[in-house]
Amino acid sequence: MLGKTVIALALLAGTTMAANAAGDAKAGANVFKRCAVCHTDDKGGGDGLGPNLFGVVGRKAASQPGFAYSAPLKKSGIVWNEATLTKWVSGPQRMVPGTKMQFAGITSKTQQANVVAFLTSLK
Repeated sequence: MLGKTVIALALLAGTTMAANAAGDAKAGANVFKRCAVCHTDDKGGGDGLGPNLFGVVGRKAASQPGFAYSAPLKKSGIVWNEATLTKWVSGPQRMVPGTKMQFAGITSKTQQANVVAFLTSLK
């Protein structure tokens, strides 16, 4: 009986951790307000100081037409997905030294997951 309880608790913990890793897009919209200082998120919208992020998931880094990206980002070969976006929002300069994006990063794992969930929802 104790063994089954331990297994059930382990499964529950794993499910909770996976849910937290997936993030909350609604909460991420609130976190994105920090990003909106430089980025837009409207379908067909223009760029700000940074490129428009609508449809960013699945897009190759530095590929938004008309935006002037840094050479290091152009050479990075990154394709934006949950893992690469999470790493990026945690510290762009650590991920791609020399990028023009001057943002210290989001330290909260929950906020990282939430903003990535929000970006993923922009389709």
